[in-house]
Amino acid sequence: MTESDIHQAHTALGDVAARTLSNATKTVPMMGTITPRWLVHLLPWVPVEAGIYRVNKVKSETSIAVDCSSLDEKVLPQTYVDYEEWGREYRLNAVNTVLDVHTRVADLYSSPHNQIHEQLRLTIETVKERQESELINNAEYGLLNNVADSQKVQTRNGAPTPDDLDELISKVWKEPAFFLAHPRAIAAFGREATRRGTPPPTLSLFGSQFVTWRGIPLIPTDKLKVTNETTNILLLRTGESRQGVVGLYQPNLTDELSMGLSVRFMGINHKAIASYLVSLYCSLAVLTEDAIGVLENVAVDQYYDYK
Repeated sequence: MTESDIHQAHTALGDVAARTLSNATKTVPMMGTITPRWLVHLLPWVPVEAGIYRVNKVKSETSIAVDCSSLDEKVLPQTYVDYEEWGREYRLNAVNTVLDVHTRVADLYSSPHNQIHEQLRLTIETVKERQESELINNAEYGLLNNVADSQKVQTRNGAPTPDDLDELISKVWKEPAFFLAHPRAIAAFGREATRRGTPPPTLSLFGSQFVTWRGIPLIPTDKLKVTNETTNILLLRTGESRQGVVGLYQPNLTDELSMGLSVRFMGINHKAIASYLVSLYCSLAVLTEDAIGVLENVAVDQYYDYK
């Protein structure tokens, strides 16, 4: 036996060769665009059977006559409450897409993770992310586009301060539920509050920690865009009973997977492509003007000039 043979006989099996007999533990596909979507969780949702939600309002609150100055019941004022003849109607909006999966891929490469399941999961996550964006930014029913001029507040020096949030609370003072802000705006507020000696406390919701102000949580979302280092902060009151903001969805869909979301198999074409229609029907209604307010032109740059 040569010296080379002796050397090879005492060399251990290498890692590369050993891996040919091993199985790697594989995760499901990760996607960085998935967020907690707190707005969807925190909104009260109202089922809309026919796809239309009409908000009826009183025509004139000041015309309702009452009196408490006399003990003589004979001279009590007579009154009635008049309604607007035609309230605003909100129609459900569709967020949908068609997912294509080749049957060969589904048949051959679905272990350990089912290809169709994972393709649908990631597609549905993307649809739900778009849903939250529409709830905030949609030109017709989005929160930002339904704030009355009287409910808009401008920052005093660009960066969001405790004074700014207090003024926003004064606009939505009837049982405000939560602020909605970009994470960078929340960080900017935390810096300002701490700089002034009033670091904001935190609150635990859904097992997560949230910064609060006056006991109202600041809920983060990346759907409130940052443009030229500025953004907006919203404050909402929620629920029909509070005349606040409510989400709208279509119940009892065919092939319903979750609230307002359906996945329908559309068949297999001549090229062996299986198609699935993913549809989500939703909208949002602001029941009274003072249910929402916005702090505008919020600077998020850490090095903003405060002079």
